[in-house]
Amino acid sequence: MLYHFFLALHSASRWMIVICLILLLLRSYMGWKKKYQIKLYDSTLQIITLALLYIQFAVGLTLYFESPIVQYFIDNFKEAVKLRQVRFFGMEHITMMTIGIIVFTIGYIKAHKAPSSEAKFKTIFIYTTWATCIILTSIPWEFSPLTSRPSFRMF
Repeated sequence: MLYHFFLALHSASRWMIVICLILLLLRSYMGWKKKYQIKLYDSTLQIITLALLYIQFAVGLTLYFESPIVQYFIDNFKEAVKLRQVRFFGMEHITMMTIGIIVFTIGYIKAHKAPSSEAKFKTIFIYTTWATCIILTSIPWEFSPLTSRPSFRMF
């Protein structure tokens, strides 16, 4: 029962993350190209995105260790690694999402050390672009050739 709640939460919260990443990409690109000054809004959006990513990661780890698909993957590795959907959730999804969050975190740290607003926006844009590409390609979208899951799950 708790597994299904976390699964629905994990599915729903991806939309908040996708929206935050898109807003952050747009704002950082405009800030970089138009030479805006960093404002409280920019820092807040970056912190909210980072917090949502970490919360999503924690929920995802809970799901990973409770998932019957992952349990099958672990128990039957030699056979399961040949099955696309099982391999995706047992290995690929968690690995790529972890890398995406690490890339975003590195960008967050580097942006705060950047000497100017222009450099901060550029750093945010570059690292957020990479993290977004990694994350978006690792989400099990309805249209994904890797594995397909519903866009919205009910609680």
